[in-house]
Formats: sequence, C-alpha cells, structure tokens
Amino acid sequence: QMQLTESGGGSVQAGDSLKLSCIKSGPTFYNFAMGWFCQAPGKQREFVASIAWNPGYTYYAESVKGRFTISRDKARNTMYLQMSNLRPEDTAVYYCAADLHHTAQELGTTTQPLSSWGQGTQVTVSS
Repeated sequence: QMQLTESGGGSVQAGDSLKLSCIKSGPTFYNFAMGWFCQAPGKQREFVASIAWNPGYTYYAESVKGRFTISRDKARNTMYLQMSNLRPEDTAVYYCAADLHHTAQELGTTTQPLSSWGQGTQVTVSS
C-alpha cells in the first residue's frame, strides 16, 4: 500500500494561488491513478482532479476547470495541484488519494473505497 503525504496548504485571499504537493512512498506500481479530493466543513468529500500516473491523462471537476491544474513528477514520486484564482468556496481540507483498481476517470465517480489516502492539508480562502 502506498503512503501519501500532502503539503502546501495555507490561508490566502480570494484570487490568490496555492500549490499543493503529495509525495507517495512505499511499493512501486506501474498502472495506478492518483487524485485530489476536498472536504469542506459539514460537507461530504468531493472529487477535485485526477491523473493517470504513467500516461498522464487528467480529469477535473467542473468547478475547478480552468483554475486548477493537476500534474505529477514521476522522478520525485510527487503529484501536484496548482490552484489559481482561488475563491472562498474552495476552502476545505484537501486530500490526495491513490488507487490501483480504478482509472483516473473513474476516481471522479466511484463510491468504492480507494487504496490509499493522505492525512489532508487545510486550504482557507478569505474574501
């Protein structure tokens, strides 16, 4: 099972940018997907973006298209989420996840448990 560690959260003003990082460690796999999810207070965890680790295909929630960019650096075993033009409604705890049994596209819709989760990093956007 992969271990995931997020970093990069913080408190910013609306319109600012933040870049989250998720470092993976543990067993090495070839075909797997990783993604970012967020959970605001009182709400369920939601899909933000995902990436197929090797081919690099990416998928986004409609609410972040054009503002957030997911990427990965295979040499550093790190996935990123570049967040731009942040809005107060983006305030949430952001989690990274990795899964061996779903495609990157499926991460956005599956209700099944995913293989690995990070501990989360708080993003707070004030108006």
